[in-house]
Amino acid sequence: MITLGMDLGTTALKLALVGEDDEIIASTSRALSVQRPAPGHSEQHPDAWWAAACEGLDELRAKAPRALAEVVSIGLSGQMHGATLLDRAGEVLRPCILWNDGRSQAECAEFEAAWPASRQVSGNLAMPGFTAPKLLWVRRHEPEIFARVAKVLLPKAWLAWKLTGQYVEEMSDASGTLWLDVAQRRWSADALKATGLHEAQMPRLVEGSAPAAALSAECTARWGFKRAPLLAGGAGDCAAGAVGVGAVRPGDAFVSLGTSGVLWATTAGFAPNPGRAVHAFCHALPDTWHQMGVLLNAASSLAWWAAVCGRPEAELVAEAEAWASDHPAGGPMFGPYLAGERTPHNNTALRGGFAGLAADTPRAGMTQAVLEGVAYALRDCQAALADAGTTLREASVVGGGARSAHWVQVLTDVLGIPLHQVAESEHGSALGVARLARMAAGAGLEVARPPRRLRTFEPRADAMRRHNEQHVRWQQMARHAHDFI
Repeated sequence: MITLGMDLGTTALKLALVGEDDEIIASTSRALSVQRPAPGHSEQHPDAWWAAACEGLDELRAKAPRALAEVVSIGLSGQMHGATLLDRAGEVLRPCILWNDGRSQAECAEFEAAWPASRQVSGNLAMPGFTAPKLLWVRRHEPEIFARVAKVLLPKAWLAWKLTGQYVEEMSDASGTLWLDVAQRRWSADALKATGLHEAQMPRLVEGSAPAAALSAECTARWGFKRAPLLAGGAGDCAAGAVGVGAVRPGDAFVSLGTSGVLWATTAGFAPNPGRAVHAFCHALPDTWHQMGVLLNAASSLAWWAAVCGRPEAELVAEAEAWASDHPAGGPMFGPYLAGERTPHNNTALRGGFAGLAADTPRAGMTQAVLEGVAYALRDCQAALADAGTTLREASVVGGGARSAHWVQVLTDVLGIPLHQVAESEHGSALGVARLARMAAGAGLEVARPPRRLRTFEPRADAMRRHNEQHVRWQQMARHAHDFI
């Protein structure tokens, strides 16, 4: 059985043709850019997603036409929380407001005041990144657009609509809207009412591993499929990554070092801890949930620093590794709050910075501080999950940052648990939804097996002691970041 996984990320759309035993037959990606029309704003136009999807599918047809023609089912994953607004004719009303957009801070309090049961039912604090506050912002600042909204779709649901003509969404992505009753896995009429919306403006809900729709006749013919592939419900990007690394049973965990950072734990039930800004969402699989600690800036922090330095990321990390081996004591520190933070601070106004610099601090020391700063922020997520009753004992590492052995070792020493580099981690989300597509076509949960481990990193006692001490200093610095808002 050949399946197709499509991962609509923030910076790229990735596609992977996946055969038996998770063989990647062919893959491609198309870069995406983010527009920032005002400070704290972050947008993309859905037309760019469709153009990227068409170009990517065209390339796969050129690379592997026979394999593409045999695709049985398709899975979509996507960046979460984005507000894609359509009118009655299906036309996009404005650019999509993305997950890392901070404009709706005031509307979060408005939403929770209008719906006092929000935290209990949604399992989450109202944050500007979520979808519901974005709609309140549109209602207040763009009332003529709000009045024309016929459908509100998350990014991947919009792409699914372009492919199938059906409005459909699945549970893991829907959990990030604040409109879902996460325990009951259904839209909450009270949540929608608090935003001035109703259920008819929402897509139909399915489980991520269930059939959702069939590819349209037009798309089937355009890309040469022998039969109309089935579209699975799919998953939000984090849940897709979880399926890709086999984190499908209670106790399974992974760390994502992507644009954002995630500390994930699969749970058997709905286990919220909104007081520490822990996300409690549905998994993309039936009767399964998960917790997440989320950073808004992970590998993006290193990308920012590389752009400032005008050097490749790999070169900077190599310098940092050499420097750190000669400087084991606490050095400079970095707060990775370039676009605010979620867990545990829930504050989009936080901003990053360096501390503890000296006249002889080299670039390598500052790079090491960036790597450690992200690791310390993830350690704060680890503590927040522990407060919710979840203790991690080991985890896989995925995302672009996972390619750096030095960074993974730093993270291992900071978290104090074994971490595993795994094969095909760069295809994690696309592979995950390709597996969900296989389940939608009749396969069982056994297809979501853990990937082959390339290397296991063990915590080093001396480094753990140093990081324990440095983390205390770092937390003091992080607390002071609130003073500069």
